[in-house]
Amino acid sequence: MEDILVGKYEVKRDRYYTKDHEWVMVKGNKAWIGVTDYAQKELGDVVYLDLPQVGEKYESGDILANIESVKSVSPVYAPLSGTVVEVNETLEDEPHLVNESPYEEGWIAVIELLDPMEVEDLMPAEDYAQLLVEIIKDDKGEVVKLGLPEEEERFEESLEALPEEELGYEERER
Repeated sequence: MEDILVGKYEVKRDRYYTKDHEWVMVKGNKAWIGVTDYAQKELGDVVYLDLPQVGEKYESGDILANIESVKSVSPVYAPLSGTVVEVNETLEDEPHLVNESPYEEGWIAVIELLDPMEVEDLMPAEDYAQLLVEIIKDDKGEVVKLGLPEEEERFEESLEALPEEELGYEERER
């Protein structure tokens, strides 16, 4: 299960995403939360994080944290409802980890889920990648392709190489 590349942005397949560019990795009844590669690149150099407190309860959509970069201060929304059980205190001294490793070392908080069914409201990686394609097209005027893992690319290329009559869907005259 390889990651998806959307232009210069990485999308991890093992996570869920929000339209606000937060990622969620669910393990059991806990969810790790951070910001996407796209978000960190748009923010620029992160210089400070206002992290949540352990024990605080959040509803989906509440502001969970704030990220201060050289460009602006941006909220990080709670993608799911729950109670904070852990925060990434390393970010207090090393906020740059959000830029350098947004999916691993740059995670922001872990929440214990109030309602695990809320996960169904989030986007799987493939849907988020498609959203990025549209955002990049609309905001930057660039057309990007999804970078598929090599095996998927080879399969698509092999289909393209076949004559239409072998694919079984050639157009027939009526």
